[in-house]
Amino acid sequence: MIQPEALLQQYFGHKAFRAGQKQAIDAILSGRDVLAVMPTGAGKSVCYQISALLLPGVTIVISPLISLMKDQVEALRQVGIPAAYINSSISQEEFYHSMQMLQQGQCRILYVAPERLMTESLLRLAQRVQISMIAVDEAHCVSQWGQDFRQSYLDIPVFMEQLPVRPVCTAFTATATKQVEADIARILKLRDPETIHTGFDRKNLFFGVRRPNSKMTELFHLLKENDGKSGIVYCSTRKAVEEVCASLCDTGFDATRYHAGLSDVERAQNQDDFLYDRKPIMVATNAFGMGIDKSNVSFVIHYNMPMDLESYYQEAGRAGRDGEPAQCILLYSGRDVRTNEFLLKRSRET
Repeated sequence: MIQPEALLQQYFGHKAFRAGQKQAIDAILSGRDVLAVMPTGAGKSVCYQISALLLPGVTIVISPLISLMKDQVEALRQVGIPAAYINSSISQEEFYHSMQMLQQGQCRILYVAPERLMTESLLRLAQRVQISMIAVDEAHCVSQWGQDFRQSYLDIPVFMEQLPVRPVCTAFTATATKQVEADIARILKLRDPETIHTGFDRKNLFFGVRRPNSKMTELFHLLKENDGKSGIVYCSTRKAVEEVCASLCDTGFDATRYHAGLSDVERAQNQDDFLYDRKPIMVATNAFGMGIDKSNVSFVIHYNMPMDLESYYQEAGRAGRDGEPAQCILLYSGRDVRTNEFLLKRSRET
């Protein structure tokens, strides 16, 4: 039998697994469900990708991230692993091609957006092919206590109940409170899962808090310190994103922006500009970043204070995925507290 280490070397070029990876793979191959809380950069995707190659049939990876699906499928295909994805970005022709690949046994890993799970065509096909594993990425989205709750994630257990044979179910997330962790296990109906925590300490990240008289002046100073490097500046509102991005561009910084008020086309273009270093500075709300596959983020600056510690750690953790030293700086002011109180109050009223 092929060993996981051999596949790790062959397809990913690594000689040894990171903490938690081999434990997850061993559990999956033994038929156990898995709940893994592993920080950004810990290599969660390797756990289900290596396992998928050692299991018969197809592994379905459920992810809310269209850009990440595309990047990961392209990367898998480049190393010779047959993979496909189904989400709202593909044409009808591309959809049928993916379905044909599955029917003919030419696809080992299928990425699916949660909104597409309960479509009639996918359900019909899922009942005809062997599905050995369901891997739920960004699993905290299943919990209303998580910062990225997605209603469509509640369809996952319903989808699994439609299958002729229940596959192994695995859930991965970068951060989860005890409440969110319990929700993941309960809502996804995990059976005696192997629970893996690899810790939150990432020694290459420097965390700092500054309380400047002028946030913009401090931001300019930080960006000059990181000249030529790639990073994210998080703001709490769309208005702040627009103002900060405009100020940076006016001052000569190569910056772009991302928030839910932009068109899909502009968001995709700006994200690509950042991913491919055409615009090394991304100014964004928390709508940006979950699952972004960019290793060389050297700094994450919070221009405004996040809603909670879990959100802060998930956002700051997007720095330093390449293992190189990276900065995570929070620019604090008392005004941020009042803004968050207003946003929280409004969210409770809607």
